[in-house]
Amino acid sequence: MIIKFKPISEVSSDLTVQVESSSFCLHKFPLVSRSGKIRKLLTDSKTFNICLSSVPGGSEAFELAAKFCYGINIDINLLNVAKLRCASHYLEMTEDFSEDNLAIKTEHYFKETVLPSISNSILVLHHCEALVPVSEDLNLVNRLVIAIANNACKEQLTSGLLKLDYTFSGANMEPETPLDWWGKSVAVLNLDFFQRVVSAVRSKGLRQDVISKILISYTNKSLQGLIVRDTKLEKERVIDSEAKKKQRMIVETIVRLLPTQGRKSSVPIAFLSSLLKMAIATSSSSASSGSCRSDLERRIGLQLDQAILEDVLIPTNPDGANNTMYDIDSILRIFSIFLNLDEEDDEEEEDRHHRNRFGDETEMIFDFDSPGSPKQSSILKVSKLMDNYLAEIALDTNLTTSKFIALAELLPDHARIISDGLYRAVDIYLKVHPNIKDSERYRLCKTIDSQKLSQEACSHAAQNERLPVQMAVQVLYFEQIRLRNAMSSSISPTQFLFSGNCHQFPQRGGSGAGSGAISPRDNYASVRRENRELKLEVARMRMRLTDLEKDHISIRQELFKTNPGTKLFKSFAKKISKLNSLFRFASLKPSLQGKATSESRFLFQRKRRHSLS
Repeated sequence: MIIKFKPISEVSSDLTVQVESSSFCLHKFPLVSRSGKIRKLLTDSKTFNICLSSVPGGSEAFELAAKFCYGINIDINLLNVAKLRCASHYLEMTEDFSEDNLAIKTEHYFKETVLPSISNSILVLHHCEALVPVSEDLNLVNRLVIAIANNACKEQLTSGLLKLDYTFSGANMEPETPLDWWGKSVAVLNLDFFQRVVSAVRSKGLRQDVISKILISYTNKSLQGLIVRDTKLEKERVIDSEAKKKQRMIVETIVRLLPTQGRKSSVPIAFLSSLLKMAIATSSSSASSGSCRSDLERRIGLQLDQAILEDVLIPTNPDGANNTMYDIDSILRIFSIFLNLDEEDDEEEEDRHHRNRFGDETEMIFDFDSPGSPKQSSILKVSKLMDNYLAEIALDTNLTTSKFIALAELLPDHARIISDGLYRAVDIYLKVHPNIKDSERYRLCKTIDSQKLSQEACSHAAQNERLPVQMAVQVLYFEQIRLRNAMSSSISPTQFLFSGNCHQFPQRGGSGAGSGAISPRDNYASVRRENRELKLEVARMRMRLTDLEKDHISIRQELFKTNPGTKLFKSFAKKISKLNSLFRFASLKPSLQGKATSESRFLFQRKRRHSLS
């Protein structure tokens, strides 16, 4: 038994109060004058000992309340205001028993100091966690949560107005305080209170990017480096069931609190990938775990074009039945979500074409399938990511051929402009798995489009002993066709005319540099685009032809000036003009004479050109 507080007085104590393991020797009158609960206990039974086992805040809060009853000045601050408010409620230290009692003083401190400040509200809310359910009954928790949300949204509004003011005034803007400055402070809250705060600020209209930063900060603080990034380290780590359960609850709660997902999200894909890795590492058979994984896979799939290789290297559950290094099924679903999204975009684009089919072509925004368009560039990024992923998982000796082929065949043909990355991944797989069947080896190599291999890849494939004979023959055949086309195009006069613009037309053969530039799924957009390109090419041909004619005339004139027979021609022309005057050709009409002269000159020039050629 520990005596915590014994007031200095000449009158001996007549009451002993037991709170937890502490004992307080006090006097009845000061306590009865301010505490309704103690007054009732002493009235019902005339005793000298009272046991208060459930005082909110424990012996520390009761000691401060007892000092207040004796008239001792106590310091109400952010660390004890929640305890004193709950203890005053438990001890019934209200205005019904004494003026300026402890309850009214703590309430005044709440309104004046705690609620107007975000940081003060968060700190007091953290102390309320140990005071449940009394803090909930007093509505302290709800008031603090609402105060945090209101103040955060006020700061957001004030920041926006200041930006407008500085913009219109033309003055230099002062350094802006980040709107998520209090996000790290929220990390001290338990999961339930944190969830309530985030839900409140979202309902009040706080920006999604700020909410995302707060969620990331809380996750990093609460998981403390437990996010899985290295499969080797994860296998060596021993995590007990209670820790796994806690981590799983954190991940599932954070996923529920994530902002609404779209093609452009404020949540970084690296953070989503880390959550998915943790969700798989701590997964259970419950339905909530399955929905959490599905939600994360969908979010990653929506912005897969922003991912890097590390983001898609999802390790398998070390306690699961899968013996592969990486979760292939999860990646299959993620890539399928991205491709299905691509098909949905195609359907929307087709609907827009139908709606505008009677309008002018300028009303069309842009063709998604044109080279360099946003959608096409996203597909190309994802195809490169897939090839890098295949090359990485090919090192896994436990990876089956069927899984590898399923991933390799997942992307459509137009997604890969060049198949060098896929060829590299297949070659690595064949090197690591030398004992696969010939049928599987052939199926694996069929995923490679030989027409899209570069010259270096073709040279390597032709000498690669790991490839089937059919693959090597096919590579040599297409390489021969490419060489023949290159030789024929180099001497073709048509190629001379189109040499400046031939890169605009997609070449399906050869190295395949343009074979994947146009998607075959949108015929209308492709035909309309090719029509425009043909019109431009015809205009260029006309300009080129005009330039050639001018060059031809200038060359003829130069030859005519430098030819030694020029003087003979001039003297012959003078004699002809004299004969014309003798036979009175001048009596003819000037128009006819001009016409005849021009025709004679034209015929002569044609003969001269023919002789020169």
